Amino acid sequence: MSIDPEIDPIESEDDLFEHYNFVVDKGQQLLRIDKYLLLKIANSSRSKIQTGIEAGAVKVNDQLIKSNYKVKPFDEISVSFSTPPRDNEVIPENLPLNIVYEDSDLIIINKEPGMVVHPAHGNWTGTLVNGLLYYCQNLPGNNNIRPGLVHRIDKDTSGLLVIAKTEFAITYLAKQFFDHSIERTYYAILWGVPKVEKGTLRGNITRHPKDRKIMHMLPEDSEEGKLAITHYEVIESFGFCSFVKFNLETGRTHQIRAHAQSMGHPLVSDSSYGGDKIRFMSTRTNFKQFVDNMFKVCPRQALHAYSLGFDHPTTNERMQFESQFPEDFDNLLNKLRKFTND
Repeated sequence: MSIDPEIDPIESEDDLFEHYNFVVDKGQQLLRIDKYLLLKIANSSRSKIQTGIEAGAVKVNDQLIKSNYKVKPFDEISVSFSTPPRDNEVIPENLPLNIVYEDSDLIIINKEPGMVVHPAHGNWTGTLVNGLLYYCQNLPGNNNIRPGLVHRIDKDTSGLLVIAKTEFAITYLAKQFFDHSIERTYYAILWGVPKVEKGTLRGNITRHPKDRKIMHMLPEDSEEGKLAITHYEVIESFGFCSFVKFNLETGRTHQIRAHAQSMGHPLVSDSSYGGDKIRFMSTRTNFKQFVDNMFKVCPRQALHAYSLGFDHPTTNERMQFESQFPEDFDNLLNKLRKFTND
C-alpha cells in the first residue's frame, strides 16, 4: 500500500530518525567510530555511518566528531540517522523459497536467478524479503525493507544467502562479514582466459561517473571508492571463454562483475559490463550462431554464489554450505565443453 504524506502524515520529526545511544564498555580498545557503530547498528553500512557523521548526526560526549575519531572506554555516543518515509510498505507474499537449511538462528536460501533480494524503487513486490516476511514473521528489523539481511546478491546472480532470525544472529554474522571471516565462493563463466591462471585482484570500487547503475575499478591508492579484494582461479579454459572460481575477501556491490571487466574478461551475458557481445573470437565457422545460442541458454550474467562458510551465532560451530549450479548455468557450461571438444 502506498503511503501518501497528505493522508498518512509523519506525526513528529522523531519519526524521521533512527535514535541510538551507547556507552562504550570499559574494556573497549581504541577503534574508529565508524567501525564501532557498524558493529553496533544492525542493517547499517559504513557509508551510511560516515555520511551521518559528516552530517552531524553522531555525537560523542555531546560533541561533533569526524569518522577517524577513536572511541574510548566510557564514551557516550548518540546517533540520529535520517530515515525518510518509504514509498511503499513491504507486504508479505507467499513466494517459493528454496530453503536448504534452517534453525532457530538462521535460514540458508538458494536464490533463483531473476529474484530481487529486497524491495527498492521499482521492485516493491516479488522480492526475497516479501517471501521471507510471509514465511517468518519475526525477523529482526521487520520495520525496515531489509529484515534479517546481512548480505545480498544481485537480482540475476543465483546462489546462497544467509538470513538472520534474531537480533544477536544478525549482529554476530555482520561482524564476521566485517572481519572478512565469512567464506564465499562463486563460480563464473568469463569471456576469454586470464593470462595469469590464479591471482588476487585489488582496487578501489566506486560508482561509474557516467552510469550510476554500474561500478568501476580505481587504483588501490585512489582517494575515491572502497577497497575490493577478489581471489580467482581459472578452473577450465575453452579458449574464447573460461570457467573461473572466485573467492571474496570483501563484499562490494558488483565486485566480481567489475573486477572481471577490469581484467578485460567480463562475465558472459552480463549486459551491464559488456558481456552480452562477442569479446573473444574463435575460428569455428558456426561461432556466431553458437554465441547467440549461449546468450539464449543463459540470458543473465553467468555467476553463481556456490558456497558459504561461517561460524554459527549460538554454537560457534563452523557451518559450510554448497549449492548445485542452476539449470541455465549448468547447461551453458556443458555446451561450452561440448563445443570445445567437438
